Amino acid sequence: MSEALPEAFLEQVKDVLENLYDFPFLNRHPLAQSTRAGQPNEPAGHRLRREVVEAIEAFRPVENGGARPNAARLYNLLHLHYVGGMTLPEVANDLGISVRQAYRDLRHGHESVGEILWFNRQGKSEAAPLDTAEVERINDRLTANNITAILENAIKAVQRLAEQQNLRLDAAIPADPIVISTNPTAAQQIFIHVLSQTIQQSSSGVLRIELRATSDEAQLELRYPPRDPDTLDVPITAVIQNFIQQLHFSITVDAEVGGAHRLCLTMPAQRSTVLIVDDNQGLIDLLQRYFAGQSYKVLAASTGADGLKLADDLQPDAMIMDLMMPGMDGWEVLQRLRTNPRTVNIPVIICSVINDPELAYSLGASLFISKPISKDHILDALREIGL
Repeated sequence: MSEALPEAFLEQVKDVLENLYDFPFLNRHPLAQSTRAGQPNEPAGHRLRREVVEAIEAFRPVENGGARPNAARLYNLLHLHYVGGMTLPEVANDLGISVRQAYRDLRHGHESVGEILWFNRQGKSEAAPLDTAEVERINDRLTANNITAILENAIKAVQRLAEQQNLRLDAAIPADPIVISTNPTAAQQIFIHVLSQTIQQSSSGVLRIELRATSDEAQLELRYPPRDPDTLDVPITAVIQNFIQQLHFSITVDAEVGGAHRLCLTMPAQRSTVLIVDDNQGLIDLLQRYFAGQSYKVLAASTGADGLKLADDLQPDAMIMDLMMPGMDGWEVLQRLRTNPRTVNIPVIICSVINDPELAYSLGASLFISKPISKDHILDALREIGL
């Protein structure tokens, strides 16, 4: 289960998903009492269903957005199973995956939809107390994401508001993906909020939106004609401020020659950390060469015991581990990882000549690949788990 969601809330989300067309059930459901405002006289159950379907649609891959295959698979699984009404075996067959994999993906889907619903309720009222403990845990959900696709979705969300303000949005977004390690739900809400508030601080004219990246950071730059040239203030709510701080983003606003104001949202190009646990130094060196030029920080341990300690101390984003090691073998390391609350959610890719993927999956492995490996195999595996 995602650490960013209360268990009781996640169970409620699953209940709603599994009863998406049972409107009497949805009308009585506790989550129906806390949905966002809907159309006049719209029943609470209908609002709740619409909110859940919109949450699923938030994962729809953007055309030419560079979405990872597993991200597209998550959207298709949720849509086919819950919106389309297909059974999970039917969905697995349609997507060309095993039923076991479909069940694993479904659990991730529950958490992903739950994150959006939880965010909606956290930000529903400015008077509601902010649960900072929950906000601070968004760093536990960092994955590699194409922020050009996230920005395109955010621009669509504020387009109508801009039209009402007689403001034209002029966006310069690179055709190639810009990938950083971030929480996609929080990043999208930051983009939407910053765009919305900038639009509300603008007079009629053109809001120029530019996204660019260097090896160290990405920047979203907004240039706009200010409604009040004497103030640089762009209001940011407490929830969004906390998201910005936890993702280590930063915002600056300044005035330019000619009267335009410039807002710059800077996002560090955080690298995902991969821990390799293998007693074969030659393989460790090979993997480090494979990762050269990639957006990964690589750590290594030559024994199972050292791997366990590094995993507990450093909380890597993923582990690549052999099974045949002296002393503590990979089977024991995997079991210990899954019984430690600090390491239970670290994705583990087993890479071994011992061909027993079913046992590896039963003990909590995320993926299994057989040796010998290639660069494409290992990079595809990391993308498959979301890095």
